[in-house]
Amino acid sequence: MLHWAKQRKITLLHIQPGKPQQNAYVERYNRTVRYDWLAQNIYDELEEVQSDATRWLWVYNNERPNMAIGGITPKQKLNNMHLTNSTQIHC
Repeated sequence: MLHWAKQRKITLLHIQPGKPQQNAYVERYNRTVRYDWLAQNIYDELEEVQSDATRWLWVYNNERPNMAIGGITPKQKLNNMHLTNSTQIHC
């Protein structure tokens, strides 16, 4: 990883040990993955993990209520935005 980043002139910045709040978004996502998905399943094959991960990520990004947008799903948010824009165009 270090070699790859250096070749591309990318500077890697690390958080301080014991300071997860410096990377809160990733830490919250990791916690959600751990408790909502990994702790619920046992896998025998890597393909099962990959398939389940893809399915879970789609649900997480599309169907799971998101508190940052008022506790609705991203799909509902898009529908609301579409309705708002349609109403503004016709008024």
